[in-house]
Amino acid sequence: EEDLIPDDVTVQVLTQAREHIIRKTFDALKGVKNAIVHVYNSTSVAQRQQVFRKNKEQIKQMAVDGAKLLQELTEEAGADYRFEYSPESFTGTEPEYALEVCNAVLDVWKPTADRKAIINLPATIEMSMPHVFATQVAYMNKHLKYRDNVVLSLHPHNDRGCGVADAEMGMLAGADRIEGTLFGNGERTGNVDIITVAMNMFALGVDPQLDFSNMPELVEMYERVTRMHVSPRQPYAGDLVFAAFSGSHQDAIAKGMHWKEEKNPEKWTLPYLYIDPKDVGREYDGDVIRINSQSGKGGVGFIMEQKYGIDMPKKMREDFGYCVKGVSDHKHKELMPDEIYQIFQDEYVNVDTPYKLHDFLLQKEPDGTRKGTVDIFVNGEPKTFLARGNGRLDAVSNALQANLDIAYKDLTYSEHAL
Repeated sequence: EEDLIPDDVTVQVLTQAREHIIRKTFDALKGVKNAIVHVYNSTSVAQRQQVFRKNKEQIKQMAVDGAKLLQELTEEAGADYRFEYSPESFTGTEPEYALEVCNAVLDVWKPTADRKAIINLPATIEMSMPHVFATQVAYMNKHLKYRDNVVLSLHPHNDRGCGVADAEMGMLAGADRIEGTLFGNGERTGNVDIITVAMNMFALGVDPQLDFSNMPELVEMYERVTRMHVSPRQPYAGDLVFAAFSGSHQDAIAKGMHWKEEKNPEKWTLPYLYIDPKDVGREYDGDVIRINSQSGKGGVGFIMEQKYGIDMPKKMREDFGYCVKGVSDHKHKELMPDEIYQIFQDEYVNVDTPYKLHDFLLQKEPDGTRKGTVDIFVNGEPKTFLARGNGRLDAVSNALQANLDIAYKDLTYSEHAL
């Protein structure tokens, strides 16, 4: 009524194969340019016996009558709507009988190449194992009339938790189309999650022609309008699906990231990450490496390097990793990057005892060495020491070891731009 449907959008409406509901549906379609009118009736043994209490011929006649009424009302409206039929509860229907009903409907519509019909096979209740469902689909694919002019569609539910597997096996068995919902919303366990199906195709190099590069926005929108929640473990979209807490996982991912930067391979091959998180709008530093008491030196080092540009030597990463693990274990919580950085500051930088470097004045000598003085607090008392070395760090280090009762070796030195 408000002309809100764009010309290049096809709306799909669903109606039972009952006359008054079909007529009401067509009333709602007035003014719509492009539509698929989807009519269904249940054909399963349980529904025939317990709900409709009709025999096979009577159930088939319901489908045929519904198909005829769709055609009549479309012609009366002067529209060019496309038709879809579902033998609801297909998985609980004898395949030969489901085929018989679908072919009877197709004989009414007589689909053509430029106006194909859709035959939709719903796993209304997911009763079959995925490979069995695939054989049922393959049977229909082989024996349907007008097959070149029919779009064979699937409508999987997820009662057995195999909705995605049903969809994928069904496509391999000859289906052309999948009906699903965002994040598997729907009756009972829900419909198949169209995002998981499409992203599985994407990960294998098949373009599903759906754009999920803004996955966090989709999650926010879905939760806002449905007032339901996307599980943190929801494939591809959940808050934790790219998160690695385990130390060994983090270490492998961090090394994989470095390998990718150095080698720049064309294919995504990182350990523990099936796809590049950036493909769905996620970030490495906030989404991939997450720190808690399970984490190790690799993950903590990765956070410090990626987020703050601090590339610690191997032994220091190990020492700092245990330090962070202890804090997380004590607090019983995940630590955010700013908390980890503060631990680093407290542990290594903001340390006043027993020694604190106050200032130094070093000049370059003709032979290239540095010479001067170092001002240090020793247990709070100011001291000034002479210093000499091949550079600033070496001069300060020599002054510490010459004047204080400390000794060390095997120093690691590196510098990098922040």
